[in-house]
Amino acid sequence: MKFDKRLLEILACPKCKGGLEFMEKQSCLRCDHCKLDYLIKDGIPIMLEEAAQKING
Repeated sequence: MKFDKRLLEILACPKCKGGLEFMEKQSCLRCDHCKLDYLIKDGIPIMLEEAAQKING
């Protein structure tokens, strides 16, 4: 999967405006504060709060 990690410098969680972590294995951007994963499809992060997935655990 191709994801330009430089995007992490400008992207923020839409809910809390906090930083995100690239989770390569899960193919998502993770907000630890909100406990949400934003999926990456075809190298493009889907940055919609309503499309995010809750982190289990």
